[in-house]
Amino acid sequence: MEIKKITDWGIFDSYPLFIAGPCSVETPEQLDSTVGELAKLGFKIIRGGVWKPRTRPNSFEGLGSIALPWIQDLQLKYNVQFAIEVASPYHVEQALEHGIGIFWIGARSTVNPFTVQEIANSLRGLDVPVFVKNPVNPDLALWIGALERINQAGIKRLGAIHRGFSNFNDKVYRNSPTWQIPLELKTRYPDIPLINDPSHISGRRDLILPVSQMALDLNFDGFIIESHIDPDKAWSDSAQQLKPTALNDLIRQLQTRIPAVDNPLLESQLEIIRGHIDEVDRELLEVLSRRMKLVEKAGEYKRLNNVAIFQMERWKKVFETRPEWAKALQINPEFVKELFNIIHTESIKKQEEIMEGKLDDALRDD
Repeated sequence: MEIKKITDWGIFDSYPLFIAGPCSVETPEQLDSTVGELAKLGFKIIRGGVWKPRTRPNSFEGLGSIALPWIQDLQLKYNVQFAIEVASPYHVEQALEHGIGIFWIGARSTVNPFTVQEIANSLRGLDVPVFVKNPVNPDLALWIGALERINQAGIKRLGAIHRGFSNFNDKVYRNSPTWQIPLELKTRYPDIPLINDPSHISGRRDLILPVSQMALDLNFDGFIIESHIDPDKAWSDSAQQLKPTALNDLIRQLQTRIPAVDNPLLESQLEIIRGHIDEVDRELLEVLSRRMKLVEKAGEYKRLNNVAIFQMERWKKVFETRPEWAKALQINPEFVKELFNIIHTESIKKQEEIMEGKLDDALRDD
């Protein structure tokens, strides 16, 4: 993908970047009050929901085109620019007619290549900034595909928004951060600006600061955060919105890290530590290889004796004891649960292959 560095976009004058504003545009008074406060605090790019895709009907789905003239007036009044979500060529057309020129594609649209392609076609020939939110479910290929479609339409001021992923098991976040997915995206496409959406990840105000700090620690380029003049009375997502002054206080608490070490002595010490990490990683893989060979032997025994692959009692014992062992070793038990879920899945796969006779030769070679 051919993407411009965000410092060359011509719309941001500070780093990290901040886009802030209400989840939804509700009334002229609510919008004016919110934007006025944010502009006074120095925010230049304002977000505002005009069309709101909701999971269930009869929820507030945004005011639609009626809100666009309000936005147009406030852009001039406060010398700010607005970013809005678009989900169809009609949305793009209506926004452009009212002087709005920064767009994002929402998580529900990203999952549908037909929708993304229609939006991409409507953007062809334009030079406007476009952000693409990650899909609802943790699917990196879908995210990349959406970015590629927009890029192939000629959009070079292109960025990605990480808003977390749906996970019914997550009892902490509204949408699980699953940090490895945006980091993998950045690894594959280093030039793509990566923006964090701590509001939708958190789902509640008290988590926005730690999520934002984690994003900064992981070298994200900026944030899109929901801010409302009176959050408790917001028509949508009230629990995750911050007053403009509270948002400003939050930003002051964030600690920006340097992206790399430029002190030769510190760098040499880091390299020594990294060398030790490399050695331990190799040892981990050697241990994992030994475990998998034992799994294969167990699978061969089950095949010869017509025993079912999945043994519930055995799995319960593994799932209960490993986190306890981890706790004793001062390792996060939740991390170990996830790790052994992955190991167990691969173990089942190996034993299935043995049952089908695909690993017989390999076992005989041992």
